[in-house]
Amino acid sequence: MKVASVIVDIPTRQTDRPFDYLVPDEWEDVVQAGMRVIVPFGTRLLQGFVIDTKSDTEVEKLKPIHSLLDVAPVLNEELLQLGKWLTETTLCFMISALQAMLPAAMKAKYEKEIHLIQERIDHLHEDVRLFFGDRTVVSWREIEHTSLLPLLQKEIAKGHLEVVYRVEEKGKKKTAKWVELTSTAEQTMEAMNRLSAQAVKQKEILQFLLENGPSFPLKQLLEETNSSLSAIKSLVQKKLIVEKEIEVYRDPFADRTFAKTSPLPLTEDQQRAIAPILAGIEKGEHDVFLMYGVTGSGKTEVYMQAIDAVLKQGKEAIVLVPEISLTPQMVKRFKGRFGSKVAVLHSGLSLGEKYDEWRKIQRKEVQLVVGARSAIFAPFENLGIIIIDEEHETSYKQEENPRYHARDVAIFRGRYHRCPVVLGSATPSLESFARAKKGVYKQLTLKKRMNDKALPPVDIVDMREELRAGNRSMFSRLLFEKLKDRLEKGEQSVLFLNRRGYSSFVMCRDCGHVIQCPHCDISLTYHRVQQRLKCHYCGYEQAVLHRCPSCESEHIRFFGTGTQKVEEELGKLLPEARVIRMDVDTTSRKGAHERLLNEFGEGKADILLGTQMIAKGLDFPKVTLVGVLAADTMLYLPDFRSAEKTFQLLTQVSGRAGRHQLPGEVVIQTYTPDHYSIELAAKHDYETFYEREMLIRKKHGYPPFYYLTLITVSHPEATKAVAITDKIVHYLQKQLSSQAIILGPVASPIARMNDRYRYQCMIKYKREPNFSSVLRKIVDHYQQEINRGELTITIDLNPYMMM
Repeated sequence: MKVASVIVDIPTRQTDRPFDYLVPDEWEDVVQAGMRVIVPFGTRLLQGFVIDTKSDTEVEKLKPIHSLLDVAPVLNEELLQLGKWLTETTLCFMISALQAMLPAAMKAKYEKEIHLIQERIDHLHEDVRLFFGDRTVVSWREIEHTSLLPLLQKEIAKGHLEVVYRVEEKGKKKTAKWVELTSTAEQTMEAMNRLSAQAVKQKEILQFLLENGPSFPLKQLLEETNSSLSAIKSLVQKKLIVEKEIEVYRDPFADRTFAKTSPLPLTEDQQRAIAPILAGIEKGEHDVFLMYGVTGSGKTEVYMQAIDAVLKQGKEAIVLVPEISLTPQMVKRFKGRFGSKVAVLHSGLSLGEKYDEWRKIQRKEVQLVVGARSAIFAPFENLGIIIIDEEHETSYKQEENPRYHARDVAIFRGRYHRCPVVLGSATPSLESFARAKKGVYKQLTLKKRMNDKALPPVDIVDMREELRAGNRSMFSRLLFEKLKDRLEKGEQSVLFLNRRGYSSFVMCRDCGHVIQCPHCDISLTYHRVQQRLKCHYCGYEQAVLHRCPSCESEHIRFFGTGTQKVEEELGKLLPEARVIRMDVDTTSRKGAHERLLNEFGEGKADILLGTQMIAKGLDFPKVTLVGVLAADTMLYLPDFRSAEKTFQLLTQVSGRAGRHQLPGEVVIQTYTPDHYSIELAAKHDYETFYEREMLIRKKHGYPPFYYLTLITVSHPEATKAVAITDKIVHYLQKQLSSQAIILGPVASPIARMNDRYRYQCMIKYKREPNFSSVLRKIVDHYQQEINRGELTITIDLNPYMMM
C-alpha cells in the first residue's frame, strides 16, 4: 500500500496540515512528493500538493486520490523544504507558501456543476426538467441567482440531481499545427511522379518538405509555398503527409532580436570585487556578498562575468531586478550576452507567457532566470549563484501572504545549494550595510564610475525662495534655464516626480473641505484625462465636482502636483519640447513600458517625465540633466524609513545623468533643503548618511538595532477593531519579556480602508525565543471570527509598508 500526504487547497488554520490519501495501484510508481493531485475533501474535489509518500497510516478508512494534475513533480525536494521554512518564518499557511512558488496559471479554478441522474429523470419536478431541456449538465453560476435555486436544492437532497466539482488549471498549453511526411525521401519522390499534372501545389508542398526537413509548421508552409488548405487536405487523404498538433511556447520576445555582446575588460575595482565571488563559485561555498558600488560603476558587468563562470560549470543562475521598470534594459543585456539560455519572469508578461517561461526552467531548457521578486522560486536544481540587483528596493518584500522578502529566500536557497548570493546596490539598505560592517556579509566596494567618469554635480533649489521671488511655476528658474539649454543642444533630460495623477487632492478654497473617498480615510486623486477623481487604495472613482458638497461654493480647486499637470505646464512653457510621460496610467497596457523607453532611447523625445519607475537602472547616453521636482514628498510619511527611502531615491535618480561621454547635472527642488537626507544625496555621500541615520535608529529603537513586527486588525466596526487590538496588546505584554517594547493600540495611518476600520500595534524586540508560537496562538484564538470574514488580523514580521 502506498499513502500520499497531501496539503489541500483550503487556507484555514484547521486544514493547515497534511491529510493522508490512498494511492491507487495503477499510480503507485507515478505519485511522488511535489506533484499536484485532485483529492476528495468532504463533498468537494480540491487541488492539493503531495508533500510526502509512505507505506502506512493511522487513518482507518482512506479515500483514494481522484486524479493527477502532473506527470512529474512541479516542486522539488528543496522547494518543499523552502515551503515549510516560509510557513514558519512568515506565519502563513503551507498551501499559500507552495502556491507562491508556481506561476498563477497553475493555480486551480473550481467549477461547480449540477448533473442530471438519468435513472431519476422521471422523478424530477416539471420546472427543473424544463430548465435542463436537452442538457444533462448545467453550471452552478447559471442557477445561482435564479428563483429555481430552492427547488434545485430540494431535488439534490432527494438524490435526483448530483453536485459535481470540477478542478481546472488556468494554464493552457499552446499548440500549433505541423505537417510531416509519412514516407522516406525515395518513396515521396515516387509518389510525386505519380501525381497528376494538375496537382502543381501538392508537388510544390512535397518538394518543400523534402528540402526543408520532413516536418514543418503548417502556417509557415502555406506562406512559403503560397498554397491553400485544400492542397494539404488532398495530401493527407492520399496518406503522403500527416497533420500533428505540437506544443509551442508563447515567446514574449518572438519579434525581437538581441545584438550579441562580449565580456568587457574589467577595471581594477571590478577585478577586486569579482575575485572572492569567483573563488566561492569554484569551491562551491555559500557566502553573502554585499556589492556596494556607486551608480554607473559597472556592477552589471561583474554580475554577467560571474554568471558566465557558473554556466561554464553546467550550473544555473537567478538574477532578480526590482519590479517591471528595470526589466526591458536588463533583459536586453542578459539576452545579448547569454542568448537562448535566458528565461524572463515579470509582471508585464501574460499568464500564458509566464507559464511557458516557467516550464522552460522546469524542463532544464534554460540556465538563467532574470525576473522580479517571484523569480526567486525558479525550479532550478543546481544553482551556482543568486544575484539581487538594487537590493535596497522595497518591492522585494511581498505585501500579502506569504509575506516573504526575496533576500531571505535567496539566502536560504544559497545555503542549500552551497553557492554565493550577491546583493548589489549604490545605496544598500541600512540592515544590509550594518551586516556587512559586522562581517555577517562580505563587503565588495566599487568606488569609481566606469572610465573614471565623475558623479554629476547636484544643485539644491529652495522652492520657498522661488515663491518669495514671485515664481509660482512648478519649475525653479535654474531648472527651467537648464531645460532650455538642453533643448538647444539637442540633449535629453529626465524629470522625476514621486507621484501619479494630475494633482494630489481637490479642496474648496472657501471652507477648506477636501473631497474624501467614501470608503477610505484618504483624499481622492484628480485624473485629468478621464476627468475623474480616484481612490488609489480601494479603486473607488467619481466624476469631478464643480461645487463644494459642503458649502456649495464654486471655488473648488486642485492642489498638489501630478505627472499630468507637469506635462501640461511643460507644454505651455516649452511648447517645442517633445515629452514622454511614464507613470502607472501610461504604462498599464502590455508592452507600453518598453515601447516608451525605446522611443526615448531612439531620441524621439527630449524630456522623459515619470514617477518612481524611471528612477532606477535606466541608462541613456544623451541624458545630461536630471530634475527632481519635489524631493520631500516621501520625507513626512509616517514611516521610520522615510529619510532612507528619500536618500536612496535621490541618489538613484541622480545616477541617471552623465553616464556616458557627455557630462551630467542634477537639480533637486525642495521645501526642506537642509534635511540631511537631501544634503547628503546631493553629495553622493552614502557613508555619512549611514552614520547619521544609524544614530537616529539607535536612539528611537528601530532596525537594524531592533526587530519589528506590525500587527494590523481590521473590522467593519471600529469599536470591535479597537477592542481586539487592545486584547492582543495585553496578551503580548504577559507573554513577552520586559525587554520587548509594545506600542499601541493605535489607529493605522489610513484608519479606514474599503469600509473597514484598521488598528495596529507594533512590537520592537531583540531576542524573543517563543515569539512565533505566541503570534500563532493569537491567530488561532480568533480563527472562527476570521473564517466568518468579518475580522482580519495581519501579522508582518518585517514590515516595509507602515501605512
